[in-house]
Amino acid sequence: MRKKLSLRSVAAMLSLATAVLGLTLVLADPLALQTIRNQGFDQYQRWQPRTYEAMPVRIIDIDEASLEKIGQWPWPRNKLAQLVEQLGAKGAVAIGFDVVFAEPDRTSPARVSAQWALSPAQARSLAALPDNDATFAQAIAAHNVVLGFALRSDAAVSQPQQAVPNAPYRYVWVGEPSPQALHAFAAAVPPLPALDAAASGSGALTFMPDGDGVVRRVPMALALAGAPVPSLSAELLRVAQGVDNHILRRAEGDAPALAQVRIGQLTVPTNAQGEMWLHYTNAQPARYVPSWKVLAGEADPALLEGHIVLVGSSAQGLMDLRFNPLGRVMPGVEAHAQALEQVLSGHYLNRPSWAVAAEAIAVVLGCVAMVWIGAYLPSLWAAGISLALVAGVLWGGWSAFSNHRLLLDSFTPSLAWAVAFALASLFRHFWSEREQRWVKEAFSRYVSPNRVEYLMNNPGQLELGGKRQHCSFVFTDLAGFTSLMEDIDPAAAVALLNDYLEDMISIAFRHHGTLDRIVGDALAIMFSAPVVQPDHAQRALDCAMEMHAFAMGYARDLQAKGIAFGHTRFGVHSGEVIVGNFGGHALFDYRALGDPVNTAARLESVNKHLGTQICVSEGTLSACVDVSARPVGHLVLKGKKNALQVFEPLPDTLPQGYAPTTMYLAAYEAVHDGDPCAKELFERLRESYPGDPLVALYCARLAENETGDRIVLNAK
Repeated sequence: MRKKLSLRSVAAMLSLATAVLGLTLVLADPLALQTIRNQGFDQYQRWQPRTYEAMPVRIIDIDEASLEKIGQWPWPRNKLAQLVEQLGAKGAVAIGFDVVFAEPDRTSPARVSAQWALSPAQARSLAALPDNDATFAQAIAAHNVVLGFALRSDAAVSQPQQAVPNAPYRYVWVGEPSPQALHAFAAAVPPLPALDAAASGSGALTFMPDGDGVVRRVPMALALAGAPVPSLSAELLRVAQGVDNHILRRAEGDAPALAQVRIGQLTVPTNAQGEMWLHYTNAQPARYVPSWKVLAGEADPALLEGHIVLVGSSAQGLMDLRFNPLGRVMPGVEAHAQALEQVLSGHYLNRPSWAVAAEAIAVVLGCVAMVWIGAYLPSLWAAGISLALVAGVLWGGWSAFSNHRLLLDSFTPSLAWAVAFALASLFRHFWSEREQRWVKEAFSRYVSPNRVEYLMNNPGQLELGGKRQHCSFVFTDLAGFTSLMEDIDPAAAVALLNDYLEDMISIAFRHHGTLDRIVGDALAIMFSAPVVQPDHAQRALDCAMEMHAFAMGYARDLQAKGIAFGHTRFGVHSGEVIVGNFGGHALFDYRALGDPVNTAARLESVNKHLGTQICVSEGTLSACVDVSARPVGHLVLKGKKNALQVFEPLPDTLPQGYAPTTMYLAAYEAVHDGDPCAKELFERLRESYPGDPLVALYCARLAENETGDRIVLNAK
């Protein structure tokens, strides 16, 4: 009962923690969540872009062809005056320029003549020519033209001002005025005063792209020095309808926020900052009319009569390019055009004011449910139900977009639910295996950990019997430990031995060896049992070499302190054995039986007679790669009839006093082949390398007229 109550208590705390964390993230809305949400909304648009309907909106495109035919940008203002006249003549109801005319035309006659050395008569002739800006202003005044201005967040360009000089519009608030809800700017870069005064309206060209640079919304209103100003799109709608007012409706609630903008007969739902969400169409060439065709009088009047037209550029060199949610680059003017199309067709995307509250509730309830599902239901049921819930909320978000054009964030709830379920599953896994882990840890102190792991995963193997299996074995023995016990305090000697054995066994476990047994200061390690290891020979030799390096360092450190800790001998061999549980039903032991086990033990002890520290059989060495070794000889171990070829593996750095491997191999080949020169070769090596144990071994054998590399051992 105590465990059940404890489990329920922890699950309750976990559900509360995940719910609070999820709610905090929804309310804080960090940039990472905004990015996930926006990317999800983008995917909706890629799956279901807005169907293009021919609305009375056109883009007069200053495209590459127009630049090639008319000349590089900026064009003379008298050329733009012609463009305005042509558009007006063809029946455009409003003309918007996605360009800021902040400086005088450099090609006006008066400005050009000031840079030339002219005669008085020439100067008078040029002065008599019409000024390009004046010509442009006259064309603007004769038609419904809206000019663009840029907004700045600082006052570096001009002093903060309430509005651009020409403000032929009025703002009317329904509800308490809340300009602080709008995106705020401190300064404006307006058109030339003469042009601005002639225009029917002025609109901001500023977008508020998200952190990834994608334009997802177009503002209907912004704030300049605390006063609302319209965007180019909003001002074109006003001028096209011939009305004076922009009516801003404040959203309900205490926080300053907008709900909609009304311009004439058109009502545009907005977010709290006065922006409308764009639902993009795929690329539509029909939306564009090249400006050169308009200037040449070749544009189809049906494409312009009764239309709102925007003059902008798609030319890459003019750098007015933006990213949209469909994953393509578009001219900035297209965002205004698509916004106008949506308003005129009544097609809106809406992120309702209650969306955040609904998403927060979904996060809280879903996190609580996911924790209890993950903590109490069977794993497959829990996974299936949680997957169904996440899929359901994701489908709900898509359905709201597809059927109702609502932007509801189903991605944040699904992410929070997935995290809550993962945490609950981890907690349940930890809880359910806590007792098993305790038993396993306790049992591992008596049995090799990989054996414990195997038995935990395969409890059916706890039965008597064995099977044939190819394995590798490492036997170790510590030289001189009995003498050490006599020379120092036994407790201190045991402490040294325990430290030594702990590190040696840790090395074996790192190579996934199974500890077969500990006999005093000796170890027996086997590989490929109980779990089959195809590379068991390589593991065994690598393990022996790492053990050897550790044992030498351990002994060297103790010897430097005056403690006569001996060196460790190793024997490594591979072969087919019987592996399994042996004993009786009351008590049995897991081990390997067979000649390879005895051979590995003999190879360890033969080091005493050879003077070496590691001996490895040919059967093991042949299954290894990248191993440096030199032949010891063909050994007939005590109690054996057949010779076994044995090698001494070498570390990367040749031990001090050892003969170079190439020189040793040349002398060994001579012995192996019965070459009479073998004795002389080994004598020369002994003179130069008296500390090499195998050189000393063969010198002694050759001195006693024992030829060949077959060595019969009469002792273990």
